[in-house]
Amino acid sequence: MSKLGLIFVLAFWTWLSLIPESRADICLQGDSDDVMRISNTGNTQDCTWRISEAIPLQRATTSATMPFHDAVTAAAHATQLDPALLHAVIKTESGYQASAVSPRGATGLMQLMPATARQLGVSNALDPGQNIMAGARYLSQLQHEFNGDISLALAAYNAGPATVKRYGNVIPPYAETRAYVPKVLQAYRLISGKTD
Repeated sequence: MSKLGLIFVLAFWTWLSLIPESRADICLQGDSDDVMRISNTGNTQDCTWRISEAIPLQRATTSATMPFHDAVTAAAHATQLDPALLHAVIKTESGYQASAVSPRGATGLMQLMPATARQLGVSNALDPGQNIMAGARYLSQLQHEFNGDISLALAAYNAGPATVKRYGNVIPPYAETRAYVPKVLQAYRLISGKTD
């Protein structure tokens, strides 16, 4: 696939992800003539790239009906975090795809960076239980570090605590982080049923 084609597909997928009602798995297939085919019937094995909007959130969703409920509940109890917040982070980070690996190397449901996973004693970041527990512990540490401020803890989860501190304990001026924090908070409100 050409760079221009990949840029188009990523831009199109980003646009689709901003529309709450749009949910689809998209299969991208390239051939030797540098032709790209896009399909929403991605059950075939010849997908070169697969883009998925897994587990869409709806207002009726509760944390008890979400995937990985037991692991999230255990991690929330151990770290004194709201299970709905952990679900919101998982939804935003990986869309509940336990085998997700980002281009930067973040792994698993809560997208742990390798150094963070090592620091938290994770032996297998793709193991959902280990990943969720470690991500919850890290988020809890960040929440304590930023005096209970959920927005700053989420910004630090995304951009790193040193970055948040470097900008004077405000959400850093990075487009990714400024989009990430409200997205997690919106998912948190939906899952927890809080509308204010």
